[in-house]
Amino acid sequence: MPESYIGLMSGTSIDAVDCVLVTFENNDVHLRAYLDHPVSNDIKTRLHALSRSAKQASLDEYSQLDVIMGRLFADAANQLLTNTGMSAAQITAIGSHGQTVYHQPEGDTPTSIQIGDPNIIAELTGITTVADFRRRDIAAGGQGAPLVPAFHQAIFQVPDEVRTIVNIGGIANVTLLPANPDEPVRGFDTGPGNTLLDQWAMRHLGQAMDRDGEFARQGNSNAALLQKLVFDPYFARPLPKSTGREYFNLDWLDGYLAESRVNPEDVQASLCELSANTIINAISKHAPQTHRIIVCGGGAHNPVLMALLNNNDAGFIVESSAAYGVDPDYIEGMAFAWLAHQTLQGRYGNIRSVTGARTDCILGGIYPG
Repeated sequence: MPESYIGLMSGTSIDAVDCVLVTFENNDVHLRAYLDHPVSNDIKTRLHALSRSAKQASLDEYSQLDVIMGRLFADAANQLLTNTGMSAAQITAIGSHGQTVYHQPEGDTPTSIQIGDPNIIAELTGITTVADFRRRDIAAGGQGAPLVPAFHQAIFQVPDEVRTIVNIGGIANVTLLPANPDEPVRGFDTGPGNTLLDQWAMRHLGQAMDRDGEFARQGNSNAALLQKLVFDPYFARPLPKSTGREYFNLDWLDGYLAESRVNPEDVQASLCELSANTIINAISKHAPQTHRIIVCGGGAHNPVLMALLNNNDAGFIVESSAAYGVDPDYIEGMAFAWLAHQTLQGRYGNIRSVTGARTDCILGGIYPG
């Protein structure tokens, strides 16, 4: 009898809450239903402000948004149940990533904070909820990110081909999958994916994203600006490494633009090149034997970004995960349903060669329904 799980994910772009229904049978995971649950513009603005000024944020604002996002995640799960005609009793558990508002896995007090109170999710849905996946890995000395590579390995690794999975959300991360299953899997955040593109589009177009890359198409990449951006210290940092919107934001970009006069559309084109170049450079450096790149996340729908990735000098084949029957928009939601399944089965959810953790860890806290 297959088990049903719900996965909840909201990324750094905060475009919606991804809510998926998956089933597990004979170690296979299948996407059965999904929905994009809206996040109001007011809540998006407050979340962006909270993550942008985390060191000055008020405890009151943090607490309010923790409750608000908990209710929102619960609403998403309940709406999915309504859409599918399923009851809470038919769902084994919810895996909730939450909304990241602060990620600082280094220093004397490393942490990663995702809000969306899982107590509220469990209470309002009646379904056991697994959440707070990142901090156990950090407690073991890891980065707490990326966590999706374990799921990538489960569904994409094959014995006859070296593959790199590229997830282009707000931040881009890669999973390097060797053909030999005895070799270690590696993964890390390459840098910005969509986050700078989205933030720049909001500033200059009043739009949450550059749909179909139309804004970038109007401009030309500025070589001088791109040269400055690619030499940011993050890109040269050794592995393991992870990052977030608290690093790659408009304040970061404005610092590089301070002494430059670049048209807004040319900045957007340059940011597209930045995302593509840093992804390809990272793969060329750490997995030059890659044969095929499989792209998932919202960036898979940006034709300008995909064209730049395809036009790589290394000869990598670039495809969307859709070519393998996996919707690129819902892989992360599926991954956190899978991680919840791992947790309840008493199985490890992190990969030490990815995060740098000292030990294999069962991830997350369990909040009974």
